[in-house]
Amino acid sequence: MIRAYLWDRKVLIATYLLGSILACTMFSIDKLRYERADAGLVYYYAELAAFLLIIGLAIDYLRQRSYYKQLRDAIEHGTELKASMVITSGITKEQIAVQKLLAAQYGAYLTELSQYRRQQEQHNHFVLQWVHHMKTPVSVIDLLVQEALQEQDAPPAHTERLQSIREETGRMTRGLDMMLHTARLDKIEFDLHPRSVPLHEAARSVINAHKQLCIRHAIFPRIDGEAVVETDEKWLTFILNQLIGNAIKYTKRKPGSKKLIVSIEKEPDSSAVRLSVIDEGIGIEAHDLPRIFDPFFTGENGRAVEESTGMGLYLAKKVCGNLGLELHAESEVGSGTKVTVVFRPEGIHLLR
Repeated sequence: MIRAYLWDRKVLIATYLLGSILACTMFSIDKLRYERADAGLVYYYAELAAFLLIIGLAIDYLRQRSYYKQLRDAIEHGTELKASMVITSGITKEQIAVQKLLAAQYGAYLTELSQYRRQQEQHNHFVLQWVHHMKTPVSVIDLLVQEALQEQDAPPAHTERLQSIREETGRMTRGLDMMLHTARLDKIEFDLHPRSVPLHEAARSVINAHKQLCIRHAIFPRIDGEAVVETDEKWLTFILNQLIGNAIKYTKRKPGSKKLIVSIEKEPDSSAVRLSVIDEGIGIEAHDLPRIFDPFFTGENGRAVEESTGMGLYLAKKVCGNLGLELHAESEVGSGTKVTVVFRPEGIHLLR
């Protein structure tokens, strides 16, 4: 290591030795000729040695200038995966050794990343297969419950239990759909089909899917307004399922009849469209409102509802971000919640 260190600084050492030898030589000649040493001459040769040292340092810097520039660029772009690989102009042995180390570390990182991605792909594949396998028995259970409910001579208690079973199978179906969409979310760009979608029809379809819950808990849905937007219908349905499902979940516990309004309106000063899901539920505490889009956050009201996972609004927010949409909420405890999706014309160009 010492040899390599000294070799890397050979220009500096050689320059300094050359200056020192010249100074000593001239000093010795002067002393032999005049039998005395002129202090001014000593200073002169000292200055000459310093000048030569500066020249040597300048030459050494010019040799390594491209390396330092690449090093600075790599530091500025340090968050990029390939930032370390731009350093290719090493001159000294230690610089070349660092380049080799960075290349080896980068290769090891890519290998580990590739292994992790393969494991993630296998996991997602397993989840997708499991969800598809589970959907079949859940659908069969729901079908059997529907057939049992059509029996005319069934006692009220029996009918009530069947309705509860059907409600639970609906929850299972929605949970499986959430898992399916969560597994696909990382590759949403491969599953996008933007087209013109009538918002009122999409909202009506989602409400019809929840009609049993609405009837059971005296929730009266209504759709106000119409509009057509450019977006992906399947992922829009997923967002509406989360918003309307949440509205029902946090409204059904209140006694008496309740309203659930899906309001569709165009912004007066722009061509943007706003779709709002407005409920008369228990509302959200003010200190919980800023965190409702965080993953696994349930808040005070969520802890009182056993089926709350804290993932619905988080996934809806993620999908909205990928679709170029805006999602925000406002709420008042005891009065209800309003969650709004904003569709802007330029949003279709933000699909990612």
